[in-house]
Amino acid sequence: MKTLVTMGRGGTGKTSFVAMMMKFFISQDDAPLLLVDVDPDQNLAEMVGVDLEQEGVNTIAELVTETFIQKGGTTIGIPPSKRIESTVLERGLYEGDAFDLIAVGTKWIEGCYCLPDAALKGALATLTKNYRYVLIDSPAGLEHLNRKITTQVNDIFDVMGPSHKSFEHVKRAHRITHEVGIAYDHFYVVGGCLFPEELEPIVQEKTGQSYLGKICFDHQVQERVIAGKSLLDCPDDSPAYCSVKSLLARAGYRK
Repeated sequence: MKTLVTMGRGGTGKTSFVAMMMKFFISQDDAPLLLVDVDPDQNLAEMVGVDLEQEGVNTIAELVTETFIQKGGTTIGIPPSKRIESTVLERGLYEGDAFDLIAVGTKWIEGCYCLPDAALKGALATLTKNYRYVLIDSPAGLEHLNRKITTQVNDIFDVMGPSHKSFEHVKRAHRITHEVGIAYDHFYVVGGCLFPEELEPIVQEKTGQSYLGKICFDHQVQERVIAGKSLLDCPDDSPAYCSVKSLLARAGYRK
């Protein structure tokens, strides 16, 4: 089992990258996969063609809200992750043919993700042994990694946008992984589809991390994202998908 974390500022195309990464692994018969959406925007399910509400699947934040607010639950005596772990596995996991998906969702109370993250950490400890790959879509804030939803990662991909803040985010993300003790094998930087090509030669020098290359801009992908359609149905010759395959090959994954 390998755990791959993709992070980046909003609008860089990181969630599209995760979806097309999944398309690649499915094409290589590496199913089943587990997708973990810890971004509060919750775009990953839509980008892989899943309607969680229609499927009757709750986010972890919704289940925590139900347990600790609506039902008046308490954390006294029993760790919250233990109390709701079975509920998360029963009602918070979408199960498909090629992949399963679990989403943290939006904050259950203002300013706090601690309980949802504790529940996710407990669920992942039970789930991950069942998959070849676990793909985590993480927001720029890294608050979930700060709380160690996973402590062992194989590869980290930081997707950069067309801004100075993206350079700073890479350096900050790299620093945080060391400060909180997250072990990993490789830290890679990827240029999002809007990342300027003229800046590519300086990425490795400015960030200190390995630069894999840039995701190609693709009108088909853009149209699908706007329409809320699955990126898994993009044609195999899609420029964006082909560029993602090349990036993964440079990271050591077979074509």
